[in-house]
Amino acid sequence: MSSQSPIGSLFTTIENKIATITFGHPSSNSFPRELLDRLTAEFSNLSSNELVSVIILRSEGTGAFCAGASFDELLAVSSEQEGTQFFSGFAHLINAMRSCSKLIIGRIHGKAVGGGVGIAAACDYVLATKNASIKLSELAIGIGPFVIEPAVSRKIGKTAMSEMTLAAHEWKSADWAFAKGLYANTFETIEELDAAITDFSSKLSSYNPKALTEMKKIIWEGTEDWDALLLKRAAISGELVLSDFTKNALNQFKK
Repeated sequence: MSSQSPIGSLFTTIENKIATITFGHPSSNSFPRELLDRLTAEFSNLSSNELVSVIILRSEGTGAFCAGASFDELLAVSSEQEGTQFFSGFAHLINAMRSCSKLIIGRIHGKAVGGGVGIAAACDYVLATKNASIKLSELAIGIGPFVIEPAVSRKIGKTAMSEMTLAAHEWKSADWAFAKGLYANTFETIEELDAAITDFSSKLSSYNPKALTEMKKIIWEGTEDWDALLLKRAAISGELVLSDFTKNALNQFKK
């Protein structure tokens, strides 16, 4: 299965009960809304695919894993409704990952910012390279990590999430992310990362599929209110993105 467009690419391969989703975008693997929607739909499709036991989520290239939301689309938002609709893309994606019946392994080969950190946090098990630093820069552009916060806090705790959010200009190292529980392990090179991903996904896919599905439910217990909560959070960001502060900050970032 594959899907390409000028605003990003999405490919899925299935082999030995392991589905590998690869997303890409020329701007540091950032997400315009259409690409978010396509990735969300792919998780929904794979959730009911009986040929799949495990999903690996990865992105293209050797640079950033994911730079979060598309700045161009953020700048183009002209109403609260448009803003809420844009940020609801991340809400729908995180909820699709949460409710997907398959366990999701995140392959984080490089830096993750904003929504990229949220996507990593919504994976069930994450392996990364030592170059996979993370940053929640949203406050610096006049918004906040409102939609992704529940996923990030669930993984690393409210204190670490707050530390990241308030230090909006500061990168946290992969070692920090590992110590806080976002990453299950880190590796020196992409080659070592891929070897570990292959080994781990092969082991996981050999287990009883029903047991994996039941385990997935247990992992996400207590998040049943997220369908409503994340959309409520999207409305907060949708309002803030219209501010002069945010428009100016986004333009400065683009320069």
